[in-house]
Amino acid sequence: MAAHWAYRNGGEVISADSRQVYRGMTIGTGKDYTDYVVDGRQIPYHCIDIVEPGEQYNVYEYQKDFLKAYNDILSRGKIPVLCGGSGMYIEAVLNGYRLIQVPVNETLRKDLESKTDAELEALLSSLKTLHNRSDDTRKRMVRAIEIAIYQKEIPPETTDYPEIQPLLIGIKYDRESRRQRITQRLRQRLDEGMIEEAQSLLDKGLSSEQLEYYGLEYKYLAKYLSHEITYEQMFEQLNTAIHQFAKRQMTWFRRMERNGAIIWWLDGYLPMEEKLREIDFLIEM
Repeated sequence: MAAHWAYRNGGEVISADSRQVYRGMTIGTGKDYTDYVVDGRQIPYHCIDIVEPGEQYNVYEYQKDFLKAYNDILSRGKIPVLCGGSGMYIEAVLNGYRLIQVPVNETLRKDLESKTDAELEALLSSLKTLHNRSDDTRKRMVRAIEIAIYQKEIPPETTDYPEIQPLLIGIKYDRESRRQRITQRLRQRLDEGMIEEAQSLLDKGLSSEQLEYYGLEYKYLAKYLSHEITYEQMFEQLNTAIHQFAKRQMTWFRRMERNGAIIWWLDGYLPMEEKLREIDFLIEM
């Protein structure tokens, strides 16, 4: 929908997906390059395929890359169309979060090695409010603790961030339809070669631990490829995890609304033409 609206209105799409930034992680992150071709014309997209697998990209880096794309699009008289499902990335750029680049603290990491996962979670809870739990790996928890401790000691840097007044559009399906679509989508991606994609990343030098770091699809594919679980277990566990993730996404967006964001929800089953007319109507209001 973002690509179609951009096609008609001189826009360019900026992805707000925390994993589509990685090259070579295409099927597992649902990049769907063909969606950016409308009536035979390639719609420019940004913040996709900009980082090598193995690098630990974060919201701080995303803010910088978003700003670069945002200013470039405006400088050419085009309209930025932000599209994606990573709630923290969306909020970080719309609200201009003041973030800092946090260096690795090897001493702290060594001290944390002896702690259990439960102890790490308790420590993290004492340092910051946990809005919701994701399928965080131990590695992610250690990094979150590292960032929280650093932020208590070093004040955030001030960045000249533009004030953005967006029109927020959401696509909504009823719960049962969403569940069916998620399972169908997972089967489709497996048929398209998602397992082979994960294997190719391992063949290029990524470890199973590194692959698991990216969560969801890659976490369970890594377990399957290392023979920790069967194909059936991989499918069922991954399917459940994606359903849980979708639920957390909706929780995040509802929280945004409680905090004052106005999101206009469109029926996902509306034909594309009607969706586009709805958006145009909202813009003209």
